[in-house]
Amino acid sequence: MSQPVLSINNASIFQRESLILSDVSVTIEKGEFVYLIGKTGSGKSSFMKTLYGDLPLQKGEGSIVGFDLKTLKEKDIPFLRRKLGVVFQDFKLLNDRTVKDNLQFVLHATGWKDKSKMDTKIDEVLDKVGMKTKSFKYPYQLSGGEQQRVAIARALLNDPELILADEPTGNLDPQTSVEVMNVLQEINKNGNTILMATHDYALILKYPSKTLKCDENQIFEVVQKTV
Repeated sequence: MSQPVLSINNASIFQRESLILSDVSVTIEKGEFVYLIGKTGSGKSSFMKTLYGDLPLQKGEGSIVGFDLKTLKEKDIPFLRRKLGVVFQDFKLLNDRTVKDNLQFVLHATGWKDKSKMDTKIDEVLDKVGMKTKSFKYPYQLSGGEQQRVAIARALLNDPELILADEPTGNLDPQTSVEVMNVLQEINKNGNTILMATHDYALILKYPSKTLKCDENQIFEVVQKTV
């Protein structure tokens, strides 16, 4: 049996001195698609930030893609993030660079040197999200849905073991949300593990999958009712 991609046991999540979540135990196996739901302020973002090293794990045990969150040092965080793909609600693209240059920037920052390998990788990830023909455009020339596709492509650059998608459809209209969701579903079918925080219950009904809920300082699995 392979190691889970994410394993958290009896953890407490803090923002500075404030306890946000307690007694958190979560396991995500390779290849799963998992939703993380809950009201604004219920702890979803704090949980995500702990997973990619923005908040320290102060209590309990946790491992993610082979890194021990309890003993994670600041110098280890860039290496952790190379094995994670993070997709944000607000895209976080650099507006003064083309799509291709945005992706090249990430590859340079994560140690890639060979230009021809970089070009091949950029073509490959843009092709996966249906944006290969728009690599010369600037983010401001793209729709919100197209920008999010580029953000997903960026998350795929280093073949991550786990993609953390924090409200990836939060700024998108319903039709565009479905298009972005189809991209994520396809990526998941190709073997990428995904944890997606969302408020969009319509998407969960349309694409049912394992669901974790943040509520009253806890995270627990929701048993899905058949619709």
